[in-house]
Amino acid sequence: MWAFIHKLGSPKWFYGISAKLEPWFWVAAVLCIGVGTVWGLAFAPADYQQGNSFRIIYVHVPAAFLAQSIFVSMAIAGLVFMVWKIKVADMAAAVMAPLGAAMTFVSLFSGAVWGVPTWGTWWMWDARLTSMLILLFLYLGVIALRGAFSSRDSASRAASVLAMVGVINIPIIKYSVDWWYTLHQPATFTITSRPAMPTEMWLPLLIMVLGFYSFFIALTLMRTRNEILRRESNKRWVRELAQER
Repeated sequence: MWAFIHKLGSPKWFYGISAKLEPWFWVAAVLCIGVGTVWGLAFAPADYQQGNSFRIIYVHVPAAFLAQSIFVSMAIAGLVFMVWKIKVADMAAAVMAPLGAAMTFVSLFSGAVWGVPTWGTWWMWDARLTSMLILLFLYLGVIALRGAFSSRDSASRAASVLAMVGVINIPIIKYSVDWWYTLHQPATFTITSRPAMPTEMWLPLLIMVLGFYSFFIALTLMRTRNEILRRESNKRWVRELAQER
């Protein structure tokens, strides 16, 4: 286990193994998102209360899941960087932040569009919506901190600390619909209980979730590899790689 973690911390080893894994996740992302989109938009039955407006769930829910998962991943990567000084962890955290912010924005925007026919308004200071908005601000704060210091190490430490402190917002997002009175509906489906939706409605949603996560992994691997080349440009193995190309 520790030997694997040690290898994972090597930019050269990570660059090589990620090059082999990345195409598989791109294929999974394209297939899952393609199948989930067609199934959810064209073949899933309309909701008996919301009609066809519910179909935005096939973008809203995966984006919301991913927005929260990316921030948790950033916090874990920040902890690994702070404790074990593994540079690859910081590189991964740095490239995750823009995608996490984008997914949070997509979640908020799609939720607002969904709220018009459902709630009759674009926005409510609902517990779930407010905590998701705070998540967007946290992402923007992490991104801003990485550009606010002349020293890369100082920027990385500051961003890591904010991610580790800000991760407390994730359980607030998750349990906000249980802790407070809120207009937002409870979880669409969970691991521990059977979905309330019919199978022909939640199965394409599950496929879309898998597709979004595959996209996240593929994009993170690709951008981390690029970040490795940028930061390690003075290393011999990178120069040799450039000469081979």
